[in-house]
Amino acid sequence: MDYKIFLLLVVLGYSAIGQEPKIEWDPDYQITINDFRASQTKIDKSVTSVYVQSGINIEFAVQMNNFVFMLTKNFNSKLACTFQKEAATLMAPDSVKANQLIKLVQFDFDLSELYTRKIRKELFENKKTFSDVTFFQPYFDKMIAERNTASAKIYSATDFGNNGALLKKEHDAVKKEILLLSDYCKECKPPKKERK
Repeated sequence: MDYKIFLLLVVLGYSAIGQEPKIEWDPDYQITINDFRASQTKIDKSVTSVYVQSGINIEFAVQMNNFVFMLTKNFNSKLACTFQKEAATLMAPDSVKANQLIKLVQFDFDLSELYTRKIRKELFENKKTFSDVTFFQPYFDKMIAERNTASAKIYSATDFGNNGALLKKEHDAVKKEILLLSDYCKECKPPKKERK
């Protein structure tokens, strides 16, 4: 009996190794073709039109009672920019086009982290002591809309990554903006406002 339980634990342990369905944003993480795990993903010359679904989400998880919420000012740890491998889809006729799309998704991942930080900053600066849980919604909605507009603009301007020089230029600008908002990383504590 003990042997069967041990064997079951070993089998379950091995099946869990290497399964990372969700990746939180990290400045050093580089998306690869292996990260696109949706069943529709394929690189094949039979693909007549390219398709990419990034699998990127900005998640906001607040689980606290009203009293704790009223006293909370820093929501950095409650917001996360994630890449969902199982939702990420890429279809391209060849590896050249696939790599262009991967660079575009990497840009989108970094752009989403930038907007995650912008949301954290908005929440930190606008949270009042007696704000209720719904106070964040207008800031969240505004930033998500801005992010979507910025993303669509770059997808279009770069012709889905065909203009690599423009994509690199825009990506470098996003990385610089991320650094400017370093106080709003997930693990960071924003500086307190100086009282006058």
